[in-house]
Amino acid sequence: MNIIVTGGAGFIGSALVRLLINETKHTVLNFDKLTYAGHLESLETISESNRYQFEKVDICDAEKIKRVFDEFQPDAIMHLAAESHVDRSIDGSAAFIRTNINGTHTLLEEAKTYWKKLSEDKKGAFRFLHVSTDEVYGSLGDDGFFTEETPYDPRSPYSSSKASSDHLVRAWQHTFGLPTLITNCSNNYGPYQFPEKLIPVVILKALQGNEIPVYGTGENVRDWLYVDDHARALLTVVENGEPGETYNIGGHNEKQNMEVVHTICDTLNELVAKEKNYRELITFVTDRPGHDFRYAIDASKIEKELDWTPEETFETGIKKTIQWYLDNMDWVEAVTGNNYNLERLGTGLKV
Repeated sequence: MNIIVTGGAGFIGSALVRLLINETKHTVLNFDKLTYAGHLESLETISESNRYQFEKVDICDAEKIKRVFDEFQPDAIMHLAAESHVDRSIDGSAAFIRTNINGTHTLLEEAKTYWKKLSEDKKGAFRFLHVSTDEVYGSLGDDGFFTEETPYDPRSPYSSSKASSDHLVRAWQHTFGLPTLITNCSNNYGPYQFPEKLIPVVILKALQGNEIPVYGTGENVRDWLYVDDHARALLTVVENGEPGETYNIGGHNEKQNMEVVHTICDTLNELVAKEKNYRELITFVTDRPGHDFRYAIDASKIEKELDWTPEETFETGIKKTIQWYLDNMDWVEAVTGNNYNLERLGTGLKV
C-alpha cells in the first residue's frame, strides 16, 4: 500500500514509520508540521529508504493536503498528528482545538474528496485510521475497564479535543461512507519520546541529579503500552480492521505513578550508579488540575478479532526504554535544544 502517516515525526508516529519501512513492503509518506514534538532525528535510521518520503505539512492546510493526496495516491491514511500533552493543554488550549479538531476536520474533508474520485475497487480498499486516546472515556475508580462501548466523558482540554475528533471521524463514516477506523490507546512509553511525559522526565531528572516531581500522592493509575507494540497494533488495524469499528489498545500493565517512578529509580541504581539511591530525589508537587485518577483498557476486542497482543511487559519495556535514553543523550539534547528544559507545565497558574 501507499500509506500517508500524519505526525510521522512524533513519538508514536516515528515508531510506526520505522515499523512500516523495516518490516513491511508498504511505501510511506510522512507528513508532519515539525512542532516542538516532531523531529526528523527520530527517523534517521530509515530516512534513506526508497519507500520513504517526507513532506512538511500542517494538517490545517487543505491546499497542501490536496496536492499531496493527488501526487502520492494513498491507499490508507494513518492519522496521528495531534497536540498530545495534557499539561500543555491546561496552559494553552487553542493549539489543541486548532490541530486536533480543525486539523482532523480538514483532513477528513480532503480524504473524502480524494476517496470519492477513486475506482470502485480502490474505494473499497481505502482506509482512514484515526489514532486516539483512552482519555476520551474520562476517569475510572478502583476497578473496571474502558471498553469500546464506554461513554465518552473527557475531562481535560486535550481529551476533549480528541473526543471531538473521534466524533468527527465517526460522522464522516456514517454520513459519507468514508471507510474509517478509530483506535484508543493507553499511555505510551519507549524510545524517542519527547521528554515532557512522566517516564522520560523521571529518567532525565534522575540522571541530572535534580528533584523528581511526582504529582499529588503518586497514586494515580495508568495502563502502560510500549510504543513498538502500539505501532504493531496500528498496522494490524489498518491492514485487517473492519471499517466503522473502534479498537482499544492497551498494554495490560496497570501501575500507580509511584510504582513507575520507583521502578525507574531502582533500574538506574542498577545500570548507572550502584552506590546511589535515586529514590532520594523524589519530591511530591501540587497535583495537576483535574487529574484523572485511573485509566485501564480492556483490549480483548483487538485480541479476539485481529489477534494482536502486546509483546512487552512493563518490566521488559521499561528496561529497554531506560537503556535507550542512556545510550542516546545526543538525541535528547538535539530535540530539546532551546525549547524545553524539563520545567513543570500545566499548573493552571499560567496567564
